[in-house]
Amino acid sequence: MAARKPRATAKPGSGTQSRDKGTRGGRPEASTAASQRQGTAPGQRQGNGRAGNGRPAAARAAAPARAGAAEVAPSAGPPLWFQLTTWVLSIGGLGVSIYLTIAHYNSSVTLACPASSTINCEKVTTSAQSMVFGIPVAVLGLAFFVFLAVVNSPWAWRVTWPPLSWARVGSMVVGILFVLYLIYAEMFSIRAICLWCTSVHVITFILFVLIVFGATAGYGTAKASGTTKAPSRA
Repeated sequence: MAARKPRATAKPGSGTQSRDKGTRGGRPEASTAASQRQGTAPGQRQGNGRAGNGRPAAARAAAPARAGAAEVAPSAGPPLWFQLTTWVLSIGGLGVSIYLTIAHYNSSVTLACPASSTINCEKVTTSAQSMVFGIPVAVLGLAFFVFLAVVNSPWAWRVTWPPLSWARVGSMVVGILFVLYLIYAEMFSIRAICLWCTSVHVITFILFVLIVFGATAGYGTAKASGTTKAPSRA
């Protein structure tokens, strides 16, 4: 009988029957293959435009710009009703002042006003007190309300310039003092009341209250012009 050939044994480290630890049946792991296809290392999150705390990088970059824009946002001025009320009152006072000025210089224009012992517009407008420093009171009222019609317009109320606000207040203080003088003159010197003049006095008083209130609220000044500053984010 032929002698049996000795059985071949695998040499240690030959690798013929050994299996790579990183493979299954000779194929690469699924996670490793997917990572290689996506160009990322295993366990690394795929980039999707987000960084840090999950906020988009573009949004984080734009946040400081938005905050800076909010700090210099233009003022919307006082409430719309306030703007329109002061403007309409100023235009109303201007209209009455124009009418009184025309009646002063044109003798053919007669004021629509009843004549009695108490109410007599002609007696008031032709009295000595109707002139101040040689200037007709009607002309002074005309100049006063021209100024108010400009500074109390909605466009002027949106201007946040403190000197303009103080000019409003100063003009109203002078105006209300002059009105008090005219009321005193009507009651104690002329002893007659002019209804047209009284309408101007009432308009001046209402404007005085509104504008002083607006000044204390900061309308037209830097106090009410800026918007709330955006909080900084770390």
